[in-house]
Amino acid sequence: MITLHHLENSRSQRILWLLEELAVDYEVKRYQRDKKTDLAPPELVAVHPLGKSPVITDGDLTVAESGAIIEYLVGKYDNGSLVPAAGTPERLAYTYWLHYAEGTFMPLMVLSLIVRRIETAPLPFFVKPIAKSIVAKVRGGYLDPNVKRNLEYMEATLNTSTWFCGEKLTAADIQMSFAIEAAETRTDLARDYPKLAAYVERIRARPAYRAALEKGGPYKLLA
Repeated sequence: MITLHHLENSRSQRILWLLEELAVDYEVKRYQRDKKTDLAPPELVAVHPLGKSPVITDGDLTVAESGAIIEYLVGKYDNGSLVPAAGTPERLAYTYWLHYAEGTFMPLMVLSLIVRRIETAPLPFFVKPIAKSIVAKVRGGYLDPNVKRNLEYMEATLNTSTWFCGEKLTAADIQMSFAIEAAETRTDLARDYPKLAAYVERIRARPAYRAALEKGGPYKLLA
């Protein structure tokens, strides 16, 4: 039996969605974030030494990291519907987007979260101007231009296909979902990136996505 160790408001939500798309038997063990720090609870360390989610157990096997979990689950349980055929352009795109989500885009979203917290944190009056100056340079010189470039790149991709790897949903779309929902908390997608906004609507309309929300509980990304 697969067990998903599910941390609220986290990347593990997309693993729940994948499990629903695969229609396999599984159970969910929920974990709540610390109310003060928003970090994962120490109980997760008993599952994996890094104490982070998502983590799955499948019998005696423990698998961590979203990409590794997705590759394991589709490799073992998918009937070919969520992975394009080997040797096709769609398969190459699948591999790319599966790694792009965490390798390229999510670091920008994490940096954006850190920068925003610095901007809104209560600081001594003599520190605040220095902090604001540093944050402004990080935003103007690196963060904002790179976020914009990546969003424009994703928007252009969805200009030519319904999903990131063509006309069929793949597990790479499930991997990408968290990254785009993270961007949604920081950007007006409907105004600036309508293809991405429509993509999010398609995701949320899927029965498996809705079933995952019911099983996982409230889901709200940190802005």
